[in-house]
Amino acid sequence: MSWDYKQVIVVRKDLNLSPGKMAAQVAHAAISALDDISLSVRDRWYADGKHQKKVVLEVADEDGLIEVMELCEVMGIPYAMIMDAGRTEIKSGTLTCVGIGPHNNELMDQITGHLKTYR
Repeated sequence: MSWDYKQVIVVRKDLNLSPGKMAAQVAHAAISALDDISLSVRDRWYADGKHQKKVVLEVADEDGLIEVMELCEVMGIPYAMIMDAGRTEIKSGTLTCVGIGPHNNELMDQITGHLKTYR
């Protein structure tokens, strides 16, 4: 497979997060997901500074996030699940989103290719 990597953040739509809250959760997921990838992938990702492809997608609810995480497990793709601290809009411990990769586009599409862009 060629070097064509992206990072995907999958967000629950049912929480109806404010734009600022959603942005904060996505940022947590993007940063946390980088903690679990190999240093060589991380270095190459950073070196590709003008690209660092990221996509934010949506699922209907917590079950949708769990399904995405299970597929990541099966395919051996690192991910980070984000649970809210509960200080503002939602209850503490609420699973809000999942950050995946960066990882190879082809493999990522097998997990998230059917999901819609977050709106």
